Amino acid sequence: MTTNILNKKSFFENSLFNIKSFLLLMKPRVMSLVIFTCAVGLLTASNDVPFVKAVISIFFVAIGAGAAGALNMWYEADLDKLMKRTCLRPIPTGKLNKKQALIFGILLSIISIIGLYFSSNLLSAIILFITISFYVFVYTIWLKRKTPQNIVIGGASGALPPVIGWTIANNSLSFEPITFFLIIFFWTPSHFWALSLFKADDYKKANIPMLPLTNGIENTKKNILIYSIIMLPVVIVPYAIGFVGNVYLIISLLLTFCYIYICYDLYKFKKNKFEISKAKKVFSYSILYLFLLFVLFLVDKIF
Repeated sequence: MTTNILNKKSFFENSLFNIKSFLLLMKPRVMSLVIFTCAVGLLTASNDVPFVKAVISIFFVAIGAGAAGALNMWYEADLDKLMKRTCLRPIPTGKLNKKQALIFGILLSIISIIGLYFSSNLLSAIILFITISFYVFVYTIWLKRKTPQNIVIGGASGALPPVIGWTIANNSLSFEPITFFLIIFFWTPSHFWALSLFKADDYKKANIPMLPLTNGIENTKKNILIYSIIMLPVVIVPYAIGFVGNVYLIISLLLTFCYIYICYDLYKFKKNKFEISKAKKVFSYSILYLFLLFVLFLVDKIF
C-alpha cells in the first residue's frame, strides 16, 4: 500500500517535472514579448476583432513562438551545455532529450499554423509559418554559427509577430504594420550586441561568432551606437505616414535620444575596452525602450 502511494507520488512529481521542462523549451520570456507585440499589432489595426477570436489567435501565435524556441534548443543543445547562460536549459541538464524537443517543436509548429489559419485567416498562418521557418532554418541552423551578422538578419523573425497581429485583424498588409517590423528589426542588433559584450566568454566557449569576438570590442561599441542612431528615423516613420500622432512622436523621440546617450556613454569609454555596468545598462534600457515604444502605439490609439 505504502509502495503504491509512493509510486503514484513519484509519477505525479515526474509528470509535473516534465511539464515544466517542456514549458521551458518554449522560452516563456520570448513568448511573453511575442504575445505583447502581437497584441499591439492587433489592437492598433483598423478593424475591430471579437475578443474570443483575438485571444485564441494570439494564443496560436504564442504557441508558434514556443515551437521555434523548442526547435532552437533541439539544434543548439551542444552549444547550450557550454554556456553559463544556457547550461541549465532542459536538454543540457538531461531533463529532456533532443528527440523529445524535436518532436515537441514540430508538433507545436503544425498546431500553431493550422490553429491560426482556422481562428483567423490564411495570410496570418503563412506569415507565422515564415516566422518559424526563418528563425529555425535561417537564423538557428544557417547563420548563428557562421557570421557575426547572425542577429541582424535573424532579427527579422522576431520582428514579425506584430505584423501577424495586424493581419489577424485586417487580413491584409499595408505600410502601417511594416513600421512595427522596422522598429524591432533595427532595435535587435544593439540589444544583442550589448549582451554579447558582457557575455563574450560564454560565446567564445561555444565558438559562436558574435561581433566582439570577430570584430573586436571597439567595433562592437561603434555598431551599437550606430544602430541606436538609426532608431531616430525609424521611430519617426509611423508619424510620417500618419499612423500615429504627436504624443507618440514626442515621447518616442525622447526615449530614443536617451537610448542614444546611453549607447554613446558605452562607446566613449577607453578604446578597445568597455565597462560591464554600462553594457548591462544598454541591454536593460533597450528592453524598456522597446516595451515603451509599443505602449505608445496603444496610447496613441486610445487618445
